[in-house]
Amino acid sequence: MVLSNPSLIECDTAGLICMLLGMWLVAEGKRVEYAEDIYSTTDRETGKGLSLLCPTRHINSRGNTLNCSTLTVDIDAVFDGAVSVEVTHWAGARKLGPNFELFPDGCPSNNASITKGEQGTTLQSGSLCATIHPNTHAFDIRFHSADGSRELTSLLSRSVGLAYSPATSNPKQTENMRDLKHYIFTQTEIGVGESIHGLGERFGAFNKVGQSIALWNDDGGTSSDQAYKNIPFWLSSRGYGVFIDAPEKVELEIGSERCCRLQTSVEGQRLKWYIIDGPTPKEVLKKYSVLTGTSQKIPSWSFGLWLTTSFTTNYDEKTVTDFLSGMKNRSIPLEVFHLDCFWLRAFHWCDFVFSQEHFPSPSAQISRLKSSHFTNKICVWINPYLGQASPVFAYAAERGYLLRRSNGDVWQWDLWQAGMALIDFTNPEAVKWYVGCLEDLFDKGVDCIKTDFGERVPVKDVQWWDRDVHPEKMHNFYAFLYNKIVFQALQNRYGNDEAVLFARAATAGTQRFPLCWGGDCESTFSALAESIRGGLSLGLSGFSFWSCDIGGFEGSPSPSIYKRWVAFGLFCSHSRLHGSNSYRVPWLIDPEEDEAAEESCTAVLKKFVRLKRLLMPYLMAQAQDARSWGGPTSVRAMAVEFPDDPTAWFLDRQFMCGESLLIAPVLTESGDVQFYLPEGKWTNWWDGSVESGPRWKKEKHGFGTLPVYVRAGAILVLGREDEGEDEAERGFGYDFLKGGEVKVYHGSPEESRATVVDCNGEAVGVLTVGEGATLHGSEDQFRATCAIIMIKNLIQFAGDVQGHLDTGIQAYWEGTATQSQYGPSGRSYIRDVATWS
Repeated sequence: MVLSNPSLIECDTAGLICMLLGMWLVAEGKRVEYAEDIYSTTDRETGKGLSLLCPTRHINSRGNTLNCSTLTVDIDAVFDGAVSVEVTHWAGARKLGPNFELFPDGCPSNNASITKGEQGTTLQSGSLCATIHPNTHAFDIRFHSADGSRELTSLLSRSVGLAYSPATSNPKQTENMRDLKHYIFTQTEIGVGESIHGLGERFGAFNKVGQSIALWNDDGGTSSDQAYKNIPFWLSSRGYGVFIDAPEKVELEIGSERCCRLQTSVEGQRLKWYIIDGPTPKEVLKKYSVLTGTSQKIPSWSFGLWLTTSFTTNYDEKTVTDFLSGMKNRSIPLEVFHLDCFWLRAFHWCDFVFSQEHFPSPSAQISRLKSSHFTNKICVWINPYLGQASPVFAYAAERGYLLRRSNGDVWQWDLWQAGMALIDFTNPEAVKWYVGCLEDLFDKGVDCIKTDFGERVPVKDVQWWDRDVHPEKMHNFYAFLYNKIVFQALQNRYGNDEAVLFARAATAGTQRFPLCWGGDCESTFSALAESIRGGLSLGLSGFSFWSCDIGGFEGSPSPSIYKRWVAFGLFCSHSRLHGSNSYRVPWLIDPEEDEAAEESCTAVLKKFVRLKRLLMPYLMAQAQDARSWGGPTSVRAMAVEFPDDPTAWFLDRQFMCGESLLIAPVLTESGDVQFYLPEGKWTNWWDGSVESGPRWKKEKHGFGTLPVYVRAGAILVLGREDEGEDEAERGFGYDFLKGGEVKVYHGSPEESRATVVDCNGEAVGVLTVGEGATLHGSEDQFRATCAIIMIKNLIQFAGDVQGHLDTGIQAYWEGTATQSQYGPSGRSYIRDVATWS
């Protein structure tokens, strides 16, 4: 079927390409051709796929085969539970890169089968099937579970097609395609009540149904429909996900152009995507991680508090030292201090040369900060641009390290840095030089890198060093190259598990190089809510670690904004105080307040930093678990843990921190907050009271608390709030196995299980609750680590250990017990804040 509207007016009000105007009319200036028949279905040579030849008209006679377009739809079983769909118009079009680095850990084998019967032809890949209707005149492809119990989505009539813009009136006009744009699109069905999530760090509505979205990295802050991290993956409430294998711009109409369909379109001759069966969100994300990878392990020190210079503020050594000594004197543990842009000279960003005015001896200054125990690690800001004012510019331009225009000129503009150019990471020599610049920073004592920017990558009139890459595809993919290069340089210097980024731009696969933060947000409650939505969406896009600018970046936060944001920010996997033109140390937020007051900015920050330090054994264990299935450690959407609760798919003002802690940030100065408790018993962290869900609940909180509820069945392995005197006991990378406690909440054999990890994230044992309310340590795993194990200084034992109820509120260990702070010799107590069920 061919539909066209010859008007040259673009339907581009949302910045996207519209195909239709309502149900009946084609958008102005478009010609749309739909696959109408499935003329033939052929087994592919692999034996694990089908190739469908689909004309754009019904073929009722031989004459119908002439003068019409065909689309080839290739459906392949990729691995168990995953099927790919690729639509091609003209197969002769060049396949230019770059391409996503798929299957970084290898592609699993699969047991695919093809069956043909009265219901049609079915390709099965483990739990997932694609069935093609037997009637060649009915374009009907259904994706469903292998057992037939669930239909995921479908490609039905007029759901696959191509489009030209401007509209053509006859095929001869396609002889010269220079003035024509060509698109491929698919439209998958959206079920009744289905919600769509993910697609990167998006700050708008959590459920994407009804939205028009362009997956195109841009520097738009957190208060627009633009995004720094566009990830071509969505997760459905119906238990499946879709990954679009297209680094270029992808345009999505999600129940917007047609209310019952999700349209995916790209400019070009091919569109490929993978549909992934769960049925749970964790299973979908785990299979998605097979395609694009999971996060590398991240060191425990990175979970501590980060403090920055802010952006345009003064960075001289006296100011920095005053701030850091102020944090130390106030007993606020600080892990990382970050130097933002102006460690460099103005107009020179980023040539890696310290400003001599502010840093006359950077190595010595960094050494003094560390040796004074003001901070444990130093981070610096970089970007992939180079200002013309730097002498390094001529050096890099001469050697071909910078992106060029088509005529051979270095590509430049005056946005951000005057006359700035872009590092061409497709040139291996440019990468080698760039890594050398990073290594010089490491030599000076820099431990981690904030990889800022990477979104403003030009696509017009440019020529990359690698002639086999397409500028449109490089735009989003550049963020992957940039972060990969810096992350691997850190790994080479400090070790595979010690590399840490603070990245802003990302695309699919960038989750392998942690971590990301949410970009430029305002100092308002609305922006705090935007940040939460961004973190939730990114977590459903395969990212395990995320942070935001506590207090907001733009503007100066009021004390109420600052304290509410601190409470939220310290429950993120990573926590950083950062601003634009004002500082974020607590005593400057409200200089008139009494710092000794219980709810002062200083007291609130200190309380939540110490609380996070206490939770480190739990957080580190949850981080390793999240990495294993490719999901978020914290700011975890409620639906991940409660996928069968319909309400959970719409909750965008609360989240799970790991699998056991429910957090509801307070988004008002007054402290009024409403949140939802899913089914089960929930224990208030602060006072031990127990609530039962499902139910909505209203509370009012001062600045020192926010709703924190512990899920029934949880075993929380906790550490220590206070830093020790020894060097090894400072910071967040302390020995988790010395001191601390274990809390059990309504424990049961069916639900209660906790992995015990050391400060490197290595598992040393598992705690479970057995029959008769006994607490077990898994003997084999403990023995594999050491014949006699010290678990948080509570107990030493060799062999199986059990904890029994004692007067209903305490449990004690039996075994080879030693003296500890929780009990007399021979008996170590473990406080249980909730009565065991």
